Amino acid sequence: MRVLVTGASGFLGRHLAPALEAAGAEVDAPSSRELDLRRAGALEARFADVRFDQIYHLAAWTRAGGFCRTHGGEQWRVHQAMDSQLLGFWADRQPQAKLIAFGTSVAYAPSAECHDEGHYLAGEPSADYFGYAMAKRSLYAGARTLAEQFGLRYLYLVPSTLYGPGYHTDGRPLHFIYDLVRKILRGVRHGEPVTLWGDGHQRRELVYIDDAVDWIRALAPRAEGLLNLGAGTDHSIRDFAGAICRSTGFPAEQIAFDVDAFVGARAKRLATDRLDALLPDRPKTGLEVGLAATVRWAEQHLDALG
Repeated sequence: MRVLVTGASGFLGRHLAPALEAAGAEVDAPSSRELDLRRAGALEARFADVRFDQIYHLAAWTRAGGFCRTHGGEQWRVHQAMDSQLLGFWADRQPQAKLIAFGTSVAYAPSAECHDEGHYLAGEPSADYFGYAMAKRSLYAGARTLAEQFGLRYLYLVPSTLYGPGYHTDGRPLHFIYDLVRKILRGVRHGEPVTLWGDGHQRRELVYIDDAVDWIRALAPRAEGLLNLGAGTDHSIRDFAGAICRSTGFPAEQIAFDVDAFVGARAKRLATDRLDALLPDRPKTGLEVGLAATVRWAEQHLDALG
């Protein structure tokens, strides 16, 4: 099986591409430096004589923190350019391939605490993520309409926040769970005070990276359409902090909470009814185990995490 993976240098891509290769696939995973997806004809020129069985489109231009709020227009332009090229390449040159594209949970309107697939296009996304969210909705619309008109096959996955060892260490803003780990580890190593945003009762959902890779590989040949990739349960920030404290030895009672800090939605979780039906016995790494592995990795890269 021949597979194309865009965005292979991202967190998910760095885990998924090797897993596909280990399973026997011939994987093409060019970096953005090697292949500019925004440039017309770049994909056709590089893969003129290649026939893919699957195309995993992970490429995205985004960051944690306030990046989406301050770069929304640029994100819209970048994603429209590269997604248009990728979808055209798939429909015109690789119609035999199944497209596995990736969306974002911030495309859901923030009015509900649990998001099911039927509401992905309903309501307006948060203003903090509007440009990025709408670009991802457009990617879904493109995959869906092309598939309907030309008889193509696609799977559009909407993942929860992924975590585990091997996150970025290039100085970019950290997703909340890595920020928690970093703050608590710095409290252990340097005696710094640990202050977390909010009251700690806001709830979030995490999916361990190895589990996500296993689920994606199992879903790719059999699932169709839009599908949430969630854990099916969420935890409070205090739960996450407590598990990290148990892994590091930091006294949880020393954590302070800044109740006036901005924390976004009080709760956010993806409905997993469809995923549960497709993969009822899928592996799920326990929170304590997953966070312990993440802490061990972060201990070796603490300086790079900031």
